[in-house]
Amino acid sequence: MTHTDPSASDLPVASDVSEAASGDESSTAATATTRKRPKPGERRIQILQTLASMLEQPGAERITTAALAARLDVSEAALYRHFASKAQMFEGLIEFIESSIFTLVNQIGERESDATTQVRKVVTVLLQFGEKNPGMTRVMVGDALVFENERLLARMNQFFDRIESQLRQSLRLAAEAAGSATPTVDANAQASVLTAFAVGRLQRYARSGFKRSPTEHLDAALKLLVA
Repeated sequence: MTHTDPSASDLPVASDVSEAASGDESSTAATATTRKRPKPGERRIQILQTLASMLEQPGAERITTAALAARLDVSEAALYRHFASKAQMFEGLIEFIESSIFTLVNQIGERESDATTQVRKVVTVLLQFGEKNPGMTRVMVGDALVFENERLLARMNQFFDRIESQLRQSLRLAAEAAGSATPTVDANAQASVLTAFAVGRLQRYARSGFKRSPTEHLDAALKLLVA
């Protein structure tokens, strides 16, 4: 399957948000060194990109708004002009995760007619996304949300519930095609195992300091888990 692996750098930021304002050679030095002020939407994306980047660092389970503001070289008040709270910033990251993954999942459903292939590719794109986005992985497995609003953890739990539901639908079709007498029961059990496998791989990746790849021996593992 051909697809683009979304990463935090793919957040839809307008180009040159941090470049110096352009000017011709005759501009004064003061004008030449003036930096372009990002538009409100651009600054929001810049904040989210920086937060995702900071989450990739060791010991980044808890990031303060003061540290985020310092990294961006702005005041904390400037952050709150774009986000009502730090929880809202994390919601922005979760929205990116949801949009990226389920866009790919929907494409798999449209392009692949074989149910078993659908299942393998859904698990694969989920783990590939985590591998390409280490900071986002901390959000997905909840490590970055421990000290944040409980609704953020609940939303990520719902995300994996949706993944499991998608796998269940495909697995039920596969079980029916294989002549199972209990396709629903079989699909429920197998979807649960696959979801736990994916979450476990992402957790190991985050807690190893991003040293243990979530896609390690993935093809072999999926052959064992998906008949």
